[in-house]
Amino acid sequence: MDRKVRVRFAPSPTGALHLGGVRTALFNYLFARHHGGDFLLRIEDTDQTRYVPGAEEYIIESLKWCGLTVDEGVCVGGEYGPYRQSERKPLYKQYALQLVESGNAYYSFDTAEELNAQRAACESKGETFMYNAISRKNMKNSLTMSAEEVKTLLDSGANYVIRFKMPENEDLYLQDIIRGEVHFNTSLLDDKVLFKADGMPTYHLANIVDDHLMKISHVIRGEEWLPSLPLHVLLYRAFGWEDTMPEFAHLPLILKPVGNGKLSKRDGNKMGFPVFPMEFTDPETGEKWHGYKEDGYLPEAFINMLALLGWNPGTEQEIFTLQELCDQFSLERVNKSGARFNPDKAKWFNHKYLVQKSDAELAVQLNEFLVKDGISYDMAKLEKICRLLKERANFVADIYNSSQYFYHAPQAYDEKGVKKSWKEETPALMQELIEVLEKVADFTSPNTEEAVKEWVSGKEIGFGKIMNPFRLAIIGSADGPHMFDIIEILGKEETLTRLHRIISTLK
Repeated sequence: MDRKVRVRFAPSPTGALHLGGVRTALFNYLFARHHGGDFLLRIEDTDQTRYVPGAEEYIIESLKWCGLTVDEGVCVGGEYGPYRQSERKPLYKQYALQLVESGNAYYSFDTAEELNAQRAACESKGETFMYNAISRKNMKNSLTMSAEEVKTLLDSGANYVIRFKMPENEDLYLQDIIRGEVHFNTSLLDDKVLFKADGMPTYHLANIVDDHLMKISHVIRGEEWLPSLPLHVLLYRAFGWEDTMPEFAHLPLILKPVGNGKLSKRDGNKMGFPVFPMEFTDPETGEKWHGYKEDGYLPEAFINMLALLGWNPGTEQEIFTLQELCDQFSLERVNKSGARFNPDKAKWFNHKYLVQKSDAELAVQLNEFLVKDGISYDMAKLEKICRLLKERANFVADIYNSSQYFYHAPQAYDEKGVKKSWKEETPALMQELIEVLEKVADFTSPNTEEAVKEWVSGKEIGFGKIMNPFRLAIIGSADGPHMFDIIEILGKEETLTRLHRIISTLK
């Protein structure tokens, strides 16, 4: 294809943006950037009954947090707007009528009661009702009525919908970039409604018209839309737009971590991981869904994880910057089969990005936790804490939780540690340790370590007899990083205070 690459992410504002929706946006974005094209955001709000207040704003903010910059769309404008389908409402009827005029669509006047009666009649015979090339011959529509009857009904303001006239028993062999050739027979397809009684188009009509007018070159969407592909291709043909029809690519499902089936928002709640990029509160029910942002994930890690759900770079590389993803992405390397979501792998990605962050960046985020707790702490020391603890952390919250002994002296000591390390001679040894440390003028990690090692060596006792109770005094347990790095941050005064406290407490 020699025309400019233009792709769109076109969600419906019916709730929070699911993980799968973010990946669809991401793959569209990566494809556009790889080919120097445009990434559009269009809001498809033709189904007003399912509209959720705040959902559109949530979608926009989620894409911003993910770092997916929109070139055209509801949030930035552009020459092909408006980009909200409800604002394009007058446009669609003329295209629906154009299809009626060309014989590719027809008016259907069947009432809800009449359609329900047909469904019930089919169900009584163990069949499923389809409004298709066969059944339409016996229904109340402009194909079975005279032109005068149709005009009379239209003039009287009778309710109607416009349906696509599906060709009878035609084999369609269509191309999908990811799946190759796909086959459909029109005898198995129904005559979809294109224009509803409320004056709004359905998704099928609106998205074809908008994609054409917005010069979309590639439609990249979830595989749940694959059954709609024949209708959409036939609509392009019916309009005479075959030369500008986009290429199609249907992305594989994101599957549950265990078992089969598509990952749902309920799976996240059950298994304790988010399925939305940001926290979302349902305005009707008040139900709150937590998000990757609020759970402490870095947007770069979230995007990296999503990119590898269904796409394979063809190498062993797993860590990619967004620019590297743009450079290497291709639809040909997207898998056909579903990608199983792994919550532990998501944490692994976050860890990898966390340790790459500068200590200064992490210290700012760590300080936010402290401020909430009313704790004021030196930023230079917080940087040292982050340097010490980030290798063991998946999230900044982990650094905060595991660094409590820096902000609070232990009020109790681990019972197992006391039983194992605190012997009869220990108080005297800790008193000697205090005297050794008091003499260290420059209380840095190398200096304190050298002084203590020299003292222990001279006493000819095991290093553990000193270090284990020393750690208990400072931390309260046997965990934690290098002791001399810890006491450098705490400083001489606090270190000695904690040693005095354990001696007087345990005696």
